[in-house]
Amino acid sequence: MALTNVLLISQIAAYVIAFILSLCITIPMSLHQDEFRGHCLLFSTGVWQETDGQFLVSWASQAYCNYTIFVGVVLLVVSVIQIYRMSVYIYKGIDSSFLSAFVDVVASIFLCGMTVIAALIVTLGFMVWCQDMTERFPSCEVAAGQSIDRLDGIDTSNFYIELGAAQFGAWASMACWVGLSVFALLKLCRYHQLENMRVSMFRERQRLINEGMSGQGGGGANGAVVGGGGGGVGGSAHDNQAHNSSVVAAGDEPSNYLSSKKVEKL
Repeated sequence: MALTNVLLISQIAAYVIAFILSLCITIPMSLHQDEFRGHCLLFSTGVWQETDGQFLVSWASQAYCNYTIFVGVVLLVVSVIQIYRMSVYIYKGIDSSFLSAFVDVVASIFLCGMTVIAALIVTLGFMVWCQDMTERFPSCEVAAGQSIDRLDGIDTSNFYIELGAAQFGAWASMACWVGLSVFALLKLCRYHQLENMRVSMFRERQRLINEGMSGQGGGGANGAVVGGGGGGVGGSAHDNQAHNSSVVAAGDEPSNYLSSKKVEKL
């Protein structure tokens, strides 16, 4: 099997990267929700208590974390399907159709948009949480592992690493899916150019066939005209020969009459 389709191989490599990055979104966010007892720190705010130093959290909606996990799962499933599908294409030595390439373009752009939204949610939501953490700690990283909310019983030991990994995975996935959109668009443009070439070749072939048929029709008409002219020339020559023969025959009759008169006189 000759691996000549560089674009198809590039797509497979990009889908493998997208698969790995989708794990960087799904796994950390799932671990975070488990450690925070189902709560989501994205866009969550609170007030520091002066009496016991605890953080009284006003939890934001879980939809922020759930949406991010959902996007990661979708990216993972789509990446696996595309890796399998394009691996089959390489094994069989074929490529996707024009319709399939068009669907890839639309799906890649749509998933890219979903990933951008997830990346913005993780980034902005984490910034809101860290602003409250820096009111008591020098940095948000230092707050990780501190007992800040005994009331809810959350485990804060790994939230900074988990949210950082999810943030990296979201933005990197967005860049990867932008590249996949470009690859799919390039393939679609190539198919469009090939289709235009086929149409142009078909029209040129039809034009040459029509010109050949018109040329054959003109040659037959010219032959008929030449044949008719030759018949006219032949008929004129025959008429001239018959006229000369009649003239000669008419000229011989007086000479024969004079000879017969001379014989009678003798």
